[in-house]
Amino acid sequence: MHIRAAVALRPNAPLSLEDLTLDGPGPGEVLIRMAAAGLCHTDLGFMDGTRDWSDWPIVTGHEGSGVVLDCGPGVTTLKPGDHVVVAALPECGVCPSCRNPKTNICDHYNDGTVPKHFRLGGKPIAAFCDLGTFADHAVVREIQLTKIRADAPLDAVCCVSCAGATGVGAAIHTAQMEKGSSAVVFGLGGIGLNVVAGARIAGARMIIGVDTNEAKRATALRAGVTHFVNPLDVDGDLVGYLTELTGGGADYAFECAGNEAVLNQAIACTHRGWGTVVMIGILPGAGLMHIPQRSILAGRTLKGSLLGNVKMRSQLPQLVDWFMEGNLPLDRLISHRIKHDQINDGFDLMVAGKSVRTIIEYD
Repeated sequence: MHIRAAVALRPNAPLSLEDLTLDGPGPGEVLIRMAAAGLCHTDLGFMDGTRDWSDWPIVTGHEGSGVVLDCGPGVTTLKPGDHVVVAALPECGVCPSCRNPKTNICDHYNDGTVPKHFRLGGKPIAAFCDLGTFADHAVVREIQLTKIRADAPLDAVCCVSCAGATGVGAAIHTAQMEKGSSAVVFGLGGIGLNVVAGARIAGARMIIGVDTNEAKRATALRAGVTHFVNPLDVDGDLVGYLTELTGGGADYAFECAGNEAVLNQAIACTHRGWGTVVMIGILPGAGLMHIPQRSILAGRTLKGSLLGNVKMRSQLPQLVDWFMEGNLPLDRLISHRIKHDQINDGFDLMVAGKSVRTIIEYD
């Protein structure tokens, strides 16, 4: 079938809206019509050259929601008409990793077996995370699609599988925050604000949001921070200020900016002996880190988190339920809605710090 997709033809260039052909679904695969897709900093890395990549061109986009149109042979959990959100991480449900409650990283993640379904000029091209949600239609593995309740608005939940899962899951599944604990969240974009929401659901007594963009103060307060701290307004050492504010150090800190200096601030502001830091942001390039060993030897824990340790098919529907029950403000974090051909304008808003989450609404 003929479709339209935003394609990264090369690094350091805007996305190009191209006419593609799309192969039909094979065994274990599903054809979906995209309803909405979210713009994420991870996609921006293909455009600004900060992401290491060699398989150009590529259909970008890894957040989105849609409706099932057709199913290939062997698909048993979905049928035409089902509402779904896409998932960057698969969940087959049977591999050792899927059976282990400690991880959400299925053994079929990046296993190199997914065929290329998008074709540009007759040539197969890659899809980011085997998804490519910046296309108006996509063929996706069944194990990368999460069926959701039919009454959930597809536009509001289109970001739940990345920004929502990454943020909320980091607080609830990765950190396993306790009721009455304290948290500092560095970086209040779409992911950071979802960390705030997750900390609030977990029952945190103090949630400090840290961001140099003063325009995010009002949004952060609505999301649930108890304190907003702009480092540019702090007279003196930021770590010392946060340590005093939390009464000796935070129980938990979350780094959502992808910045090594900020990561070290996050570590240093947690309480020695039990502070836990969750690293969410992706460092540019090779991403090598330099961390003072004494910070960790003092009893702190540094944890990585990929999509919030949320198992994408079995646990993600809980986040949609929380949204429908009014406990997770996914819709209030959508600051801009654009059409497909405005996608580069949406990324310009992101770079300028003028958006929280921008979504594409497909016709």
